[in-house]
Amino acid sequence: MLNSIAVTGATGFVGSFLLPALRQCAIPRRLLSRSAVVAHHAPDEQLVPGDLLDPASLLRLVEGAEVVLHLGGYAHATSKPDPVEIAKHRRINLEGTQNLFRSAVHAGVRRFVYVSSVKAGGEHPADCLDENSTGLPPDGYGAIKRHAEDWLFEQGAKYGVEVCVLRPTLVYGPGVKGNLAAMLRAIDRGRFPPVPDTGNRRSMVAVQDLVVALLTAAERPEAAGKICILSDDQAYSTRRIYLAMAEALGRRVPDWSLSAGSLRALGRIGDVSERLLRRTLPFNSTLATRLLDSACYRSVNAASALGFEPRYRLEDALPDMVRVYRGGPIPVQTSIRKED
Repeated sequence: MLNSIAVTGATGFVGSFLLPALRQCAIPRRLLSRSAVVAHHAPDEQLVPGDLLDPASLLRLVEGAEVVLHLGGYAHATSKPDPVEIAKHRRINLEGTQNLFRSAVHAGVRRFVYVSSVKAGGEHPADCLDENSTGLPPDGYGAIKRHAEDWLFEQGAKYGVEVCVLRPTLVYGPGVKGNLAAMLRAIDRGRFPPVPDTGNRRSMVAVQDLVVALLTAAERPEAAGKICILSDDQAYSTRRIYLAMAEALGRRVPDWSLSAGSLRALGRIGDVSERLLRRTLPFNSTLATRLLDSACYRSVNAASALGFEPRYRLEDALPDMVRVYRGGPIPVQTSIRKED
């Protein structure tokens, strides 16, 4: 049993599932928050106002903590390189992580668990990658995450802090934001054209399974020094995702679909239009690539280092995802581990 744990990113999507699990374990916890007031926090949760760029607040956060779970960061990604966005990623995801780790060293923290991204290890349009793959990060976001990982392992070895890095694939679950939420909304409104089955493979993981991995990474000795990719071991084509979402929404699937060539051509037209109009459009070649190419990952470490056994598939989660999307509350049972 952990004596105390410090958490960043507790008010985010993953954090909203992590906190109920920590409460079940009765682990004393201190949470970093940019606000002094957080809705629905428990009386025994100590809130520390501040952020990753405020070292003084980070020292208060980690004081007396045995383990740090670092979920916080800036996850917003644009479809095209943006120097302003990259600078923000660098300040928060790299410099903020360095600030937090230095505070953890000062406080005598034993283990530092960093939630990174599979983009840190590269991306391939067809092949599945693992933790040992030698590909380069595909964008500035991934490169900054990789820099943070490398820096943490180097500094952890120097100061005797156990570092564990988790690289989740695309996370799904009730209340999810980002691309999956946008796709669900577009299908529901009839604004997402049926995509062809290109045989592409995209990896994802349920938020509940990610939470189990976080709790295990905080305590299991084998997790120290490891990078663990987390996925649900499914290979989702975009077509499979589309059909599953349409079924969960109760929407009819049209009996036609756009060809892959048509989607790529529309993407190129979008690129040209963006240059002419000097603004981002809803569809461009980057988005076409996301729909048609693979982003496939497998783990060679999670089972041995964490005992990780994914228990959910997207199809299992979609009924609750749809209910929450339509305004319903997140069911209590989805905030804890799914039992056999």
